[in-house]
Amino acid sequence: MSKVTIPAGYKTPLSTYEMQRAIEFIKSNFQVNLGQALNLRRVSAPLFVEENSGLNDNLNGVERPVSFDIPDVGAQGQVVHSLAKWKRLALKRYDFKPGKGLFTDMNAIRRDEEVDNLHSVYVDQWDWEKVIDVDQRTPEYLESVVSRIVTAICGTLDELKWAYPQLDVELERDVTFVGAQELEDLYPDLAPEEREQRFVREHHTTFVRGIGGKLRSGKPHDGRAPDYDDWELNGDLLFWDETLGRALEVSSMGIRVSPESLDRQLTLAGCDDRRELPFHEALLAGELPYTIGGGIGQSRLCMLLLAKAHVGEVQASIWDEQTVAACEAAGVMLL
Repeated sequence: MSKVTIPAGYKTPLSTYEMQRAIEFIKSNFQVNLGQALNLRRVSAPLFVEENSGLNDNLNGVERPVSFDIPDVGAQGQVVHSLAKWKRLALKRYDFKPGKGLFTDMNAIRRDEEVDNLHSVYVDQWDWEKVIDVDQRTPEYLESVVSRIVTAICGTLDELKWAYPQLDVELERDVTFVGAQELEDLYPDLAPEEREQRFVREHHTTFVRGIGGKLRSGKPHDGRAPDYDDWELNGDLLFWDETLGRALEVSSMGIRVSPESLDRQLTLAGCDDRRELPFHEALLAGELPYTIGGGIGQSRLCMLLLAKAHVGEVQASIWDEQTVAACEAAGVMLL
């Protein structure tokens, strides 16, 4: 059964041709705005990594990566889930200094994703990472970076609406910061996603801090791999989407683990076997720079700024028959 819901009376404000131009406009302008906001330079990135490198993102630990053998190399490759770990290693290899960072186009296949209005098995992000000093590993610095990203997003929206005045999307530019534990305390009887929906409905642009570790209830707000974000210094950026009438997560990001927090989180997550992987050995030995980084969904941002109801309107993927039929009945064109 399709999980897709199309709002009553939904109509796209742009033709298919205009929409393709607008998607290009968003992607080209936002990456410039992001690079300027955070002092980032674009680099090339891999589509796949070696299975035993420890560089792939394990997400919640249950998703299966797409794997394939490379006979001429004698290795097993994995299509990336994200570039969270690769970016940190790249910053060292490319000799980036504190205050400077990189961004790249990240394309991934998440075969076990449950598809709906917001989710697809194809993932496209701007993955970014920046070298910081150890004294910048603070909640205040994290919040300042989040605010700069929101400014870059809203600036891109201003430019888009100048080019396409028929668009009437509005975003809240002031960010409300809230801890995952605060949300649990506010809405103890709601599930984590329901807490987000309730809070973002009222506050619109919201950053939920502290994702991955267990809350006082004994459960985490959401899953997060133990070997890239510091669970106390990370979070998700959400905007209120008027088209769908719900919160829409655009970015997951955070200050990355130090050797000390990686050591603690590997044990808490029951992942001590990763300590012997090359990436983890280097990080535990203090050989990698302190960094902050994250991913910003390209299709998600296009959905939000173009007032789209389904992610398939802004990216090409594969959908089940029920979803295709539901969208056709509602006049929604899937790419």
